[in-house]
Amino acid sequence: MSKLLDPKIMIAIKELSLAAKTTIEGFMHGINKSSIKGPGMEFSQYRSYQPGDDLRLLDWKMFARSDRYYIRESEVETNIAIRLVLDASASMNHQDGDYKKIDYARYLAASLAYLGNLQGDSIGLNIFKENEVVALPTKQDHQHLSRLFFQLEQIHPEGTFSRSEVYKQLYTGSNQKELTIFITDLYESEDEIFELLDVAASVKHEVIVFHLMGRNELELNFKGYTNFEDLETGASVQVEQASIRKTYLNNLNRYLEDVRIKALNRGIYYRMLCIDEPLELALRDFLNQRK
Repeated sequence: MSKLLDPKIMIAIKELSLAAKTTIEGFMHGINKSSIKGPGMEFSQYRSYQPGDDLRLLDWKMFARSDRYYIRESEVETNIAIRLVLDASASMNHQDGDYKKIDYARYLAASLAYLGNLQGDSIGLNIFKENEVVALPTKQDHQHLSRLFFQLEQIHPEGTFSRSEVYKQLYTGSNQKELTIFITDLYESEDEIFELLDVAASVKHEVIVFHLMGRNELELNFKGYTNFEDLETGASVQVEQASIRKTYLNNLNRYLEDVRIKALNRGIYYRMLCIDEPLELALRDFLNQRK
């Protein structure tokens, strides 16, 4: 029997899907979907007939009333290929309160996958961590979506981010343009994450980066802690938070501004998210950007 039919796994998938559905349906009202003009099902407007137009779209009732040829135009939703890319290196285990970055990442990805599938887009998934890549091709059907949810549920962050030779092959041999949505904490030692973004941008993909940070990182407020350990290298340092907070915040602001400019120079849409921020805010920003 397939592991996908294991009752425990099916329950986990169902819960993840329900969470995504609840998040999205809570704010979908009033937000228009992306659309183009074409021979769809929902009537939008009339326009004058032009040579070469499909004669089947002529409105003969309008011709009878006006003695002129008109084409009925309708709105049809645009469909795109979406590649969700998740950073599953050990730093994504960073915790702030009840939440880890990886938990926020998996539910954000699940919500976006559900929304894309709902709108008829094909969805793919890549999960990156040291010397390992999970890769699901872009596809549009409910079984594929369930497999994607399953992979999200199984993520266990560890190690460092994948080396460039691991992920560059994912962008070779395909001419299909995609929307790449990268969910990461941007923790890198040698620009390996921005190398991945450069590869995606070099093949003319549209790229969106959701940069996850904890409130305790943004404010340097780790209550009661003086010893800090790097989740990826294991290195530790003693810190008196109150004495360095001002310097830390100044350096953090410079770092975030540098990241924003680096993304802007590459034509990448960048959004920093604090993991105590409600998902619907992040998704609303995403939909507004898509419009």
